[in-house]
Amino acid sequence: MRYRVKLFPEIVTKSRPVRREMVRHLRTNIRNALDPISPRVRVSDHWDVLEVRPRTALDAASREALETRLGGISGIHEIQIARSLKWHSFADVAAHLVPLWRNALATRRFRVSVKRRGDHTFSSEALERYLGAALIDAAPAARVDLKHPEIDVRVEVRDDTLTLIERRLPGLGGYPMGTQGAGLALISGGYDSPVAAWQLMRRGLKTHFLYFDLGGADQEYTVREAAHRLWQQYGASHRVDFISVPFVEVMHEIQRAAPAGVAGVILKRQMIRAANRLAARLRVNALITGDALAQVSSQSLINLGLIDAVTERPVLRPLIASDKASIIDQARRIGTAALAEGLPEVCGTISRRPNTRPRAQAVESAEAALDPQVLDTAVAAARITRSDRLRDSRRASSAFTSTSSSAGTSASAGTTERDTDSDIRSDAGNRRTDGGTSSRETSAPRGDTRVIDIRHPDEREAAPLTLPDNETPLLIPYFDLASRAGELPRDGHYRLYCAQGTMSRLQVEHLAAQGFDNFTVYSPAAEERETDTAG
Repeated sequence: MRYRVKLFPEIVTKSRPVRREMVRHLRTNIRNALDPISPRVRVSDHWDVLEVRPRTALDAASREALETRLGGISGIHEIQIARSLKWHSFADVAAHLVPLWRNALATRRFRVSVKRRGDHTFSSEALERYLGAALIDAAPAARVDLKHPEIDVRVEVRDDTLTLIERRLPGLGGYPMGTQGAGLALISGGYDSPVAAWQLMRRGLKTHFLYFDLGGADQEYTVREAAHRLWQQYGASHRVDFISVPFVEVMHEIQRAAPAGVAGVILKRQMIRAANRLAARLRVNALITGDALAQVSSQSLINLGLIDAVTERPVLRPLIASDKASIIDQARRIGTAALAEGLPEVCGTISRRPNTRPRAQAVESAEAALDPQVLDTAVAAARITRSDRLRDSRRASSAFTSTSSSAGTSASAGTTERDTDSDIRSDAGNRRTDGGTSSRETSAPRGDTRVIDIRHPDEREAAPLTLPDNETPLLIPYFDLASRAGELPRDGHYRLYCAQGTMSRLQVEHLAAQGFDNFTVYSPAAEERETDTAG
């Protein structure tokens, strides 16, 4: 069994030196990607095709795995599964060909294409007519169509060797990975960013993955799985990195200091700033995002321009003009849609009355109030995991610098240490934003269970939370909760409330990672259901 790999048509049209370089990359990529399945596979270049031959016989499972892996290598237009036999006669060729194609032809339009090299006593056209008649006899409902066939049955005769194409599989297309440099894809685990990364992997960009941890360990697990699937199915020829940056404190700092209308675009600018620094360390040429124009407020044209202004690297957005439905369809095709379903949109929790046309001066003025040390600390705590270890239960990873390794150990909780001045500003901000509550007012006066409203003060003011029995909730914004949880009595039980429950669930997970096991989620709808059941 051997495989004939047809080149992506755009490669064929390149100049001879460019084509030669791309084919060299493709040969190496095929060997690297197939090595775990068939070690030291042979890949030979026949100019118009590459021929792939395993050195040992493969069982059915290994053969299927090899064909699947070949189908995910960029630069390949078509994969032909070929079998070589000794030439005997027209009748012998028909005896081998008819069983292969009888069922596939059925009611389809087809033609037979014979490619012949060497000295023979017959013409290619004569063999084509003979084999076409034999196939019609075997599949009477089929018909010959030389100009617009649905199926092209190919046969090759070289000297005394007959080659039959048993099956044809579609390739991924695009350019061989590595021919266009390297990029760093900002991946969130939703539908968009994995599709954006895949599209540029297909175009020959060696793609690393960057995740900003805003959703805790469960969400990171899902994102790591999405990145692993992309790498294993479409990029296994290269080792790449998965980088996780603890970003909860950065989001909290924005909530403390920035006006609500520009908080979302400032969060994206901080992400791009962090990505730019990490890309410089990785020597990566470009950043990749899943932005689609006008899909959300931060993806308005003005906001995208403001986001791009903080990096000197190009920000590639392959989905910029894509519809959501087509993006989801592609996510299903590449195997990441199922992972995206049900994941909360964490970034959306920071946006309240977002401004789609802010002035650059207003955004820069708001950013001036941020503590730059918070972003520095997050970047220093970045953890890097090699692509082939993303499923390692030990989560093998290393910090970029030796000084950040200790910070990286708590990254999944999204917490970082701050200096004394920062703590003082935080305490002042707590008193300003929570309506004047103090640590004494957070102790539980009624029993040992209290509800904490963790919404932003603007949200609380617009829709106050009403509790049964006229109970008064504690008012602690979610961006202050981590620093103030230690002030609450440890023997109390606290139930967190937010409008959609997303931030409450995330905060419960973050607090649990810090050793607080007395926080759960409060859901008024669930409370009503329990009351109705009890009644």
